[in-house]
Amino acid sequence: MLLKKYVGIGAIVAGLAVAFGAFGAHALKETLSEHYLEVFETGVRYQMYHGLGILLVALLAERFPSATKLMQWSARLLLIGTVLFSGSLYILSLSGIDWLGAITPLGGVGFLAGWACLAIAALRGGRSAA
Repeated sequence: MLLKKYVGIGAIVAGLAVAFGAFGAHALKETLSEHYLEVFETGVRYQMYHGLGILLVALLAERFPSATKLMQWSARLLLIGTVLFSGSLYILSLSGIDWLGAITPLGGVGFLAGWACLAIAALRGGRSAA
């Protein structure tokens, strides 16, 4: 399977979400304000969702072999979205640098584009999609 590397990447992203969640719940609970702890937790939640999404795309790639390019872009965009969205929220919550919040929507666009690529691949039924 051409996208098998994304099984590993998705597992790493999801595993790191667990680690970051534990870090937030234990190490940051006493140091961050309630607001910034919520921001951090939002980053963790979206990282987990999209780590699982990357895994899903990788596993579905075999189902849609003629849409390999769309599936690759779906996985890439979900990963890029995770780095931008969750990463900016982590840095924002730990540093308090508010302008980093302007990066977060770019990650959201990556998420939307990644899910759109997956939807197009599925709706086309794997026909020559890219």
